[in-house]
Amino acid sequence: MYFAMLTEVPILQGLIGSGMGKGPALALLLAGPALSLPSMLVIRSVIGTKKTAVYVCLVVVMATINGIIFGFIVK
Repeated sequence: MYFAMLTEVPILQGLIGSGMGKGPALALLLAGPALSLPSMLVIRSVIGTKKTAVYVCLVVVMATINGIIFGFIVK
């Protein structure tokens, strides 16, 4: 999902107010800008398709792990 840079925080505030956990919110904030379509297209043009796929996988895994850890800490 693509968010403009300054719209992520108000959208996440609304989601947290609706019951979203803080761990998943952090994961979305971490992964959102890195995994937007324009960002991935630029990265692909610079480093190639295979490395971009590895980059995307690493971003997803690391954002998920950080979200899980943060969710357990904050509860």
